[in-house]
Amino acid sequence: MLETEWKYADLPDPAQVCDLCHQLGIKEDVAQLLINRGIGSFDEAKTFFRPSFEDLHDPFLMKGMDKAVSRLEEALGNGEKILVFGDYDVDGTTSVALVYSFLKDLGQVDFYIPDRYKEGYGVSFAGIDFAKANGITLIIALDCGIRAVDKVAYANERGIDFIICDHHIPGAVLPAAYAILDPKQPDCNYPYKELCGCGVGFKLLQGYCEKNDADFERLTAKLDLVAIAIAADIVPITGENRILATFGVQQINENPSTGIRAMLEYTKINRELTITDVVFVIAPRINAAGRIASGKRAVELLISDDMKEALDFSAEISKYNTDRRELDKSVTESALEILQADDFYTNSRSTVVFNPGWHKGVVGIVASRLIEQHYKPTIVLTESEGKATGSARSVHDFDVHEALTECEDLLEQFGGHKYAAGMSLSLENVIAFRQKFEEVVAARIEEHQLTPKLNIDLEIDLDRITPKFMSLLKQFAPFGPGNMNPVFVSRNLIAEDCRTMGADDSHLRFKPKQQEVPHMMVQAVAFKMGKLYSELAKGKPFDLAYTIEENHWNGKVYLQLNVKDLKFV
Repeated sequence: MLETEWKYADLPDPAQVCDLCHQLGIKEDVAQLLINRGIGSFDEAKTFFRPSFEDLHDPFLMKGMDKAVSRLEEALGNGEKILVFGDYDVDGTTSVALVYSFLKDLGQVDFYIPDRYKEGYGVSFAGIDFAKANGITLIIALDCGIRAVDKVAYANERGIDFIICDHHIPGAVLPAAYAILDPKQPDCNYPYKELCGCGVGFKLLQGYCEKNDADFERLTAKLDLVAIAIAADIVPITGENRILATFGVQQINENPSTGIRAMLEYTKINRELTITDVVFVIAPRINAAGRIASGKRAVELLISDDMKEALDFSAEISKYNTDRRELDKSVTESALEILQADDFYTNSRSTVVFNPGWHKGVVGIVASRLIEQHYKPTIVLTESEGKATGSARSVHDFDVHEALTECEDLLEQFGGHKYAAGMSLSLENVIAFRQKFEEVVAARIEEHQLTPKLNIDLEIDLDRITPKFMSLLKQFAPFGPGNMNPVFVSRNLIAEDCRTMGADDSHLRFKPKQQEVPHMMVQAVAFKMGKLYSELAKGKPFDLAYTIEENHWNGKVYLQLNVKDLKFV
């Protein structure tokens, strides 16, 4: 296990804590959790705990929205053929499902998902050729397009307009699209910058609804798709994202679309789902379609109104997910062997590994796996269509997209975010790229960024962990970046009833006991910490960092600690 630094949240001003306790009738620790999330008044707490559609921003504050909605109205009014185009990942496929399912009853609409292996990421020439061959005059690009300068020019030459709905960082030159919606444009004054691609698509449809007095409830009924995109794309769950995610998760639990309901049939979950379930249960299944076969299959599932058809799609996609897990494991093992065999990585500040035989669909997952064991900015490359192509993942507060910008002379294409990006380059440039990327990272990264961080919210005693406290914590959900599930620390514990779990004994289950609270015991699970069994079984004292969760078992609900880290004292 990598040594992790525990980073404690600042203690807020005691006077502010006291004031919030008085306003809300809460205890000090809950007030501290709220203040450290930027919530310091009754009104702010009301907005946080009671999200409302009334707090969504006016879509026409987004640069380009007037033109985008007008062009969409024109196309629908004139009977033009519209193509909804999206990437093959979760954000892209849910975006396409959202916009296509909303527009299909209003006009002539088709959708297109590029082939990951033949076309690669984003807008493709093949997709534009498909549009031209089928008489399409308007393409709505979702979760992609902000850097597709040459592709949009190609479409313009063929009489095809583009509305780009993206959330990635723009390049120095923007595509000559009819309209561009991207809150990250430097001159866009939209108040909230952290929408995912599906969120930008939602705002386009919200704008259309407002201008045409259309049924907004028909749009909000599809927020299950937006919530899945928000969760899978790891965007901050703050502001508008919190509103959309809250109502979207509610939709998943109360009245999901046929496709999502069919998918849930294969999860065996018989309780209320959370954002965490979306991230680890629903999103990987949707992603697996694009990784193993085609993202088109995911869209077909998500837009299906026929339960039998949806169940057939779900069975197929669940099989893809099983195949994806096996590929993930084998490619990760192969990549770790490269790191162990090459002295270059011993003192390097970055990791760039390449194998032409690796499956392209899992390189992003593998990059994340490598960071778990070698905490450095990481790129995993394979060969596809005669090019080296891959994914980057980053570490705490290091901007991998900026680092790639400094290497763009060796790249043919790249794009993404601060913590995740994709790229392609010629095979001849792989070694030079590895060296250049290492030089850039070594010059930019600070020593503390190479140590994993665990953000700690509060130190508490175990007797604070009660059903009443848990009911308060549940109201902080949905959790994600910007509003993480609170992590607590309890000190001077010993483990009782400690045992290993899993086929390879890699996990632990035990009851932490606190000397100062002799009668308080709650179960804890510690994944991938099986190696600590012998020391815990001997009664060695430790400090514990954890989140609190509910464990549903045999029709009963138990409080349980999910261990994030453990330090012997």
